[in-house]
Order: sequence, then structure tokens, then C-alpha cells
Amino acid sequence: MKKRPFLGKMLLGAAVLTMSLGTVSCKEDKNDPAEVAEEQNEEKFDENEAKEDDSEFLVEAAAINMKEIELGKLVENRSENQALKSYAEMLVEEHTKANEELKAIAKEMNVSLPMDLTEDGKKAYENLKEESGEDFANDYVDMMIKDHEEAIDEVEEGIEEANNEKVRAWAADILPKLREHLAKAKDLKEKMESM
Repeated sequence: MKKRPFLGKMLLGAAVLTMSLGTVSCKEDKNDPAEVAEEQNEEKFDENEAKEDDSEFLVEAAAINMKEIELGKLVENRSENQALKSYAEMLVEEHTKANEELKAIAKEMNVSLPMDLTEDGKKAYENLKEESGEDFANDYVDMMIKDHEEAIDEVEEGIEEANNEKVRAWAADILPKLREHLAKAKDLKEKMESM
């Protein structure tokens, strides 16, 4: 039996470890609810690019709604700031309504949606859950500003590029609400900074 030099063993071990980590990270992506839904939609609409494009928008919109709902519930349960709780309650109510409308459109189009928070959504939830007091409130408001700016960009793109009329109409309907959510988050931030 031929002996391998120590350096050769180390390189072989590093290569195996690297390949294993790559496999694990691919498996994690496969478990992300949005990735699962997107793969299901790709299989269903492989021959219909317009439907596949619309399904990607619906998956992203559903993921955004679920994240806002879950973070809002966390704030409702943990915050002592009444203005922040009221804001979170509004988000939970309005994003729940928006998500129900979205589900109805997706069902009609036979589009799969994520059934749970995405990995990013779970990470944001866990990070916020670890905070308390002012850090909790500030991090939540900062997250809502960032998330709503990104959601507005996504929805504006959806209005312009969606192929299905109902998808475009839903996006056009939700856009003013997202802008209102953003304005209220910025207003909350100003009030909290002046305290």
C-alpha cells in the first residue's frame, strides 16, 4: 500500500470538505420555500415563459407578505411602544389581506406559492427576536423601511412587466399601500429618534 504524504492527505481532506459544504448549501436552497415553489412553477410552465415570469413575481410577493406578517406579529407580542404596535398591527392586517388576494390569483393561474417563510425571512425573524428594547424597535423600523423600499421596486416592476391582467391589477392596487407603509415607517423612525 502506497503511503500518501501528509500534505496530500490534507489537500484531499480539504477537497472532500469543500464538496460536502457545497452539497449542504445546495440542499439548504432546495428547502427554501420560495425556491421549492419556483422549481414547481418552472416544471409546470416550462413551455410558457409569460406564465413562468408571472409566477416568479407572485412567489416573491408572497414571500414579502409572509415576512411582513410574521415580523409584525412578533412586534405586536413583544413591543411596549404603542405606536410601533399599532404600525405592526396595520401591517399584519393589510399584508394578510394582500396575501389572501394573491393566493386567489395564484390558485386561478395554478401557481405554487411558498408555504412558509423563506430562509431570509426566517433569519430576519430570528435576528429581530434576539433584540430587545430600543434596539428591537429601531431594528424593526429600519427593516420595514428597507423592506418596503425593495417591495415598492418589485411591485413597480410587476406593474410594468406582468403578463397577466389580474397580476398587474393586484400589483397596482397594493402599490399605494406599500408607499403608505413606507411613509409611516419613516415617520415612526423620526419620532423615535426625537425621543
